Parts: sequence; structure tokens; C-alpha cells
Amino acid sequence: MGEVSADAVTLDLLREARETVMSSPLGVINTPMIPWCQTTLPLSVDCSVHIKLENMQRTGSFKIRGVANQFSRRPRGGHFVTMSAGNYGKSFAYASKHYGSKGKVVMPETAPASRAVLIQSFGVEVERVPTSSMMSAVNRCVQDGNMTFLHSYDDLDLIAGHASLGMEVLEVVPEPDVVVVCCGGGGLLAGVAAAIKLSGCNKTRIYGVEPEGACTMYQSFVEKKPVWMDAKSIASGLAPPSAGKLPFELCQLYVERIVLVSDDEIKAAVSALYRAGLVVEPAGSAAFAALANNKIPDLEGKKVVCILSGGNVGKDELNNFPD
Repeated sequence: MGEVSADAVTLDLLREARETVMSSPLGVINTPMIPWCQTTLPLSVDCSVHIKLENMQRTGSFKIRGVANQFSRRPRGGHFVTMSAGNYGKSFAYASKHYGSKGKVVMPETAPASRAVLIQSFGVEVERVPTSSMMSAVNRCVQDGNMTFLHSYDDLDLIAGHASLGMEVLEVVPEPDVVVVCCGGGGLLAGVAAAIKLSGCNKTRIYGVEPEGACTMYQSFVEKKPVWMDAKSIASGLAPPSAGKLPFELCQLYVERIVLVSDDEIKAAVSALYRAGLVVEPAGSAAFAALANNKIPDLEGKKVVCILSGGNVGKDELNNFPD
């Protein structure tokens, strides 16, 4: 991606991207938002929570939003390569098939094998490598294979597409006090935060949630620059090797704080959501885990939005979680 600064992200740009996303032939949907009180989920704080169900999105996660905007701005029939633990790769493969593009997904070896099989079913090649080698594999494909790199989180078009989720949130809860969003490379968090803040919700506190073993954005906030690390977590979708440069800049502007949850807290969140009838993958459960474990301060009496970002979890994976 060329050098793009946070200044490029304007409300007009995000509104235009939302029109593109919602009219996309990929079939992006405006996902439901439900009040927490209409579920059987426990809540230890007296506040009003709405849950945004991106686990019900086309291809099973929010990633299709950004992909829809990305592919609308790329030539049909291109030859693209990306890196993904699964959800972006699934949306990328779905779009590649629709647009008649060739594609390759570089996946971390830690990602579930079932996700690689699913991506391959769309006719896209998969290469599994250690997490620390993902960027090297992508660079090799670009240099030797004459492929174009589509970034799975550090891309202006992608972030603008993800911002459509933030705009949908405001249609149901116009002035939320707190919004809690999972964070891996930061594309979703940056897009949602930008949409909410640029729409005039200056008092809204936006929190990103990362796994303790994959805290690239948290560490980036500490070091005041995007960092790389050997990220490991049961939430593989939140464990890219680095925080994105543009997401980091946007999060610095619009995000209150990054909070951390443990893998055990994520496992318990997946189980609690499943018992309540919501199938949510580990990465998609991180924001809920932060709320359930009181990681977000000052919620009493507040209007809160929690994003459940994806539901791509197989039966084999669910067997690894407590009842």
C-alpha cells in the first residue's frame, strides 16, 4: 500500500464507501443489533448494551465489508495475493470467484485446517507458513509471481468499507457512550472508530480488545509506532504479525484505549455465547470477553455497543471449549 495518512479518511469518503459496500454484488447485509436484555447472557453491570451480530454477515464475518470496497476499486480478472488466518481469506476467495480474479492466501500454520479447505473450495490457492514468515511469503509472490498484494487490514479502501459497520451502529444507537471492538491488525477498529467520531460522537469512548498473546496494537500504543511480534492466541484472527500503519494512526486519533483478554477468557466467552444460542468464533468473541470480565471502565448507566465480529468456527473447534 502506498503512503496514506489518517487525513485521507474523511466522512465523505466513508459515506461513499458505505454506498459501495451496501450496493455490492457480494451481498453485504446490514446485520442485526439486539439488546443484551433480550438474551440469556449474564451482565454484572447495570448498563444498556446492544450487540452487533456480524457473525450473521455474508461469509460469516465483517471482513466482507472491506473486501467489497477493495474489489470494487481493483480491475476485474486481476491476480491477487493476501495474508489471512481465515476470515479475510474467506471473503477474499468469495470475491475472487465472483469477480473472476486469481488469488492466493498466505495463512499462518496455527490457523485451523478447515479454514484453508474452505478457502480452497472457492478456487483460491493457500500456502501455510509460520506467522513470522507470512510477509516474506507475500513479498515472494509479488516479486516472483507478478501478483498484486491486497492487505487484509492496512488498506484505505478496506478500512473505509469496514466503517460501514460503525455507521449502522449509529442508526440504532445514535450517541453511544461506549463501543467495544475486537482488534487484530486494527482495520475494523480503525474503520468503526473513524465512522463514529467523524459522525460527531465526540464523547463516545471506543475500546479495542486484543488477546494477551497477540497484543500488537496495545504494544504499538506503548511504543507510539506500529510494532511486529510473534503473535500467538486461540483467536488466530486477532493474531497478525503486526499492527497496521494506517489503523494505528486512526486508532491513536479515535480510540480511548486497547484492553487485553486472556485465551481462557476468550474460551469462556465463546462458550457463554454458544449457550445463549450465538455461534461466535474466538476472534469474534473478544469484545464480549472484555465486557464479561469487567475490562471496560465506567459502564454504570451507560449506552454500550459490543461487536461480535465473526462466527466462522467449526464443530471440531467448538469441542475444545468448556461446556
